[in-house]
Amino acid sequence: MKIRLLMHVLALVLASAITTFVAPGLAQAETANKHMIAAANPLAAQAGLDILRAGGSAVDAAIATQLVLTLVEPQSSGIGGGAFMLHYDAARRTTVAFDGRETAPAAATEKLFLKADGKRMKFFAAVVGGRSVGVPGVPRLMDVAHKKYGKLPWADLFAPAIKLARAGFAISPRLHGLLVRDKHLPTQAAARAYFYDATGTALPVGHVLRNLPLADSLQKMARGGADAFYTGDIANKIVAAVNSHSNPGGLTLSDMKSYEAKARLPVCNAYRQWRVCGMPPPTSGGLTTLQILALLESQDMGQIKPGSAEAVHLISEASRLAYADRGKFMADADFVPVPVKGLLDPGYIRTRAALIKPARSMGKAAAGDVPGRQGNLVTGDTIELPSTTHFSIVDDDGNVVSMTSSVENAFGSRVMVGGFILNNQLTDFSFAPVRNGDLVANRVQPGKRPRSSMSPMLVFRGREPGGEFLLAAGSPGGSRIIAFVTKTLVAMLDWRLSAQAAVALPHHVNRNGNVDLEAETPLANLVTDLQAYGHKVKVRSLNSGLHVIKRSGQGYEGGADPRREGVVLGD
Repeated sequence: MKIRLLMHVLALVLASAITTFVAPGLAQAETANKHMIAAANPLAAQAGLDILRAGGSAVDAAIATQLVLTLVEPQSSGIGGGAFMLHYDAARRTTVAFDGRETAPAAATEKLFLKADGKRMKFFAAVVGGRSVGVPGVPRLMDVAHKKYGKLPWADLFAPAIKLARAGFAISPRLHGLLVRDKHLPTQAAARAYFYDATGTALPVGHVLRNLPLADSLQKMARGGADAFYTGDIANKIVAAVNSHSNPGGLTLSDMKSYEAKARLPVCNAYRQWRVCGMPPPTSGGLTTLQILALLESQDMGQIKPGSAEAVHLISEASRLAYADRGKFMADADFVPVPVKGLLDPGYIRTRAALIKPARSMGKAAAGDVPGRQGNLVTGDTIELPSTTHFSIVDDDGNVVSMTSSVENAFGSRVMVGGFILNNQLTDFSFAPVRNGDLVANRVQPGKRPRSSMSPMLVFRGREPGGEFLLAAGSPGGSRIIAFVTKTLVAMLDWRLSAQAAVALPHHVNRNGNVDLEAETPLANLVTDLQAYGHKVKVRSLNSGLHVIKRSGQGYEGGADPRREGVVLGD
């Protein structure tokens, strides 16, 4: 086992039931020979590592990790939210995409986020309360994936989270800071009683937070499987909390019971000598990332300096084009005809790539004339704020999980039930269903899954299917996830950076508008140079949470984002 002394000491500390936080920036690139996990919280990573050490599969470890994240990172993900998982089966060299995205209740209509006068609601007026809650997908996704790829008993995977929920964990600086800044969480009775003291002040860093209601919910699920979440006491509590809120939703027990997590084919495309795979719709992350890479393939990115104005310009221009197509064409493909093949068609990509000029920005890009597109669907007004988590896992058999999980906004709907936060994923739909007389692809429809930007990715050696696993990556960050992940892939594939160096590389983002440069990094010095290209530039915080594993020789190397509290652990 090759773990630095600092991380070895950390692992020993994490083995106790109550632990102190690990400050951001301590995680370093690690190497391992047998198995590895990179995750957003040390306690969650340790739970996953313990499962791997017990002979568990990558899916087993992912379930244990997600359950602990429900407790220790409630602002980002949990059993009250949704997720996307890519799984690589090393023995068969096949990849499956598990879709655990939330669904809109059967009672939802296109007017869900419109006021009586037809005008769209303000964002947080829609978010806070039951109106924004979709049927959670994480429990059923875990169930479906475990039945296919699990090795250890289902109940065993719940033990670490149940134990920790009862014993307690120390509030970290990141969680405390979010509690202090959130104006809406203290207005909700259950959340206020759990996260704040009697005066409404956020509990301090280091305070040991115990969650007995969550331990009870997890115990029921450990015994009764995912069905114990979607029927019975837990489902009754969820439906009651959503519908009795002052900003009620229309969730029913039938909506809960009928939820399905779906196994889908991943979207894959060749990039130079590799094959890159991502999640298909309803997330836009896989397709948009693949489009950006395809548009860059004609550029000699390997000869361009990382973090240079030229690199930022070229990636930004490719991003403009891909984000323009994303806005118009991508939504839940079970409801909307998404032209997946057309968006990656080589002829179409060549035509779009020709719009990228080496010395001048094209400005705001228009969506293209995509082969195979149907109808006249248009771009909506989706607001997608970041509160998500990502973890990457490799087990002893070489199986891989790349999983991104979310409750959407920080602390989701702010509604807490059974010890966990309920999502606000329905606000990932366009609030307005029609624009200039044309239907919006990502409009609200009953049973539909809102478009996402979550981008768990897997990369394989060789351009054809069946290649060896090379790397797994993903990040939180709202609609900026795509940019974070794409830049990280370019950094590892074209610039040959290590996993940790690629994760730590300063961010630049273009979502078909301004170029955002990460503050307090060398990129902030590029403002004048990028303006000379014709870009509008903003310098701002860009708080990703990238977690990457890359095959290196006979083992693995990992990277944990220094911008958050994540770690890489392995043997």
